[in-house]
Amino acid sequence: MGKKKIVTKIEQPIAEEKKVTTSTAKESGPSRKIDSGKIYINATYNNIIITATDQGGNVLAWSSSGNLGFSGPKKATPFAASKVVATVLEKIKRSGLFNVEVIVKGVGSGRDSAIRTIAAQGLNILSVKDATPIPHNGPRPPKIRRV
Repeated sequence: MGKKKIVTKIEQPIAEEKKVTTSTAKESGPSRKIDSGKIYINATYNNIIITATDQGGNVLAWSSSGNLGFSGPKKATPFAASKVVATVLEKIKRSGLFNVEVIVKGVGSGRDSAIRTIAAQGLNILSVKDATPIPHNGPRPPKIRRV
């Protein structure tokens, strides 16, 4: 069957090797104190996505109505929008965000409800900007129908 190999174990403390490794966790998470930021509301016909960022554009927290368990046509309702805002603001509560600029994009039914919920949660809204894309000329019209 061949020769048997005998392995000799070298006694080295493994604990010292583990101390050398560094953690890869981000130090700039939501625990840092931020006084002003931006809240982006993307309200489509099918879903509502809300993202909270600092002034540099770094995302602090986000959520969507589909993420909360709403499905089908219930995702684009004003009730779902208010629940999504409450979830995002709960996530960023520790960061101390107080002054926010709100950027709304889309034509969904939950956009007004989301802004009202942000104001009701006690945040100071500095400005509300509508960033809904509007086509200048749109696509080419169809050919004239011939019968």
